[in-house]
Amino acid sequence: MSAIKDWDAYNAAARAQGKELTALHPELVKGFGALSRGAATTQHLDAKTRELIALAVAITTRCDGCIDAHVRKAKTAGASKAEIAEALGVAIALNAGAAFTYALHALDAAEETAG
Repeated sequence: MSAIKDWDAYNAAARAQGKELTALHPELVKGFGALSRGAATTQHLDAKTRELIALAVAITTRCDGCIDAHVRKAKTAGASKAEIAEALGVAIALNAGAAFTYALHALDAAEETAG
C-alpha cells in the first residue's frame, strides 16, 4: 500500500515549526506541555490503552499532528497494527454516530423553522 503522507517528513516539519512557536510564545507551549503530561499521568489506564483512546480522538478531531504523535506513542507502548485498526473502528463508528445525531438535529430544524 502506498503512503498517503510522508509521516516522518511531516513529523520533522511539525517539530521545526513547534520550536518556532515555542520561541514566539513559550508560556503557551509550556502550558500545552503541562496539559499533555497531566493527561499522560494515569492510575487506571495503561499507556497502550491511553494512546489508543488518544488515537481514536485524533481521528474524530481530524488532527494530523495528533495522529502522528499518538500512532508513534501507541506503537512504542506495544500496540499492534490490529489493535490500532480496532481503535480506528471505534472512531469511525463514533463519527457515524455523530453524523446520525446531527442529522436528527437537521430534521428537527427543518420541522421547527419558518420558511
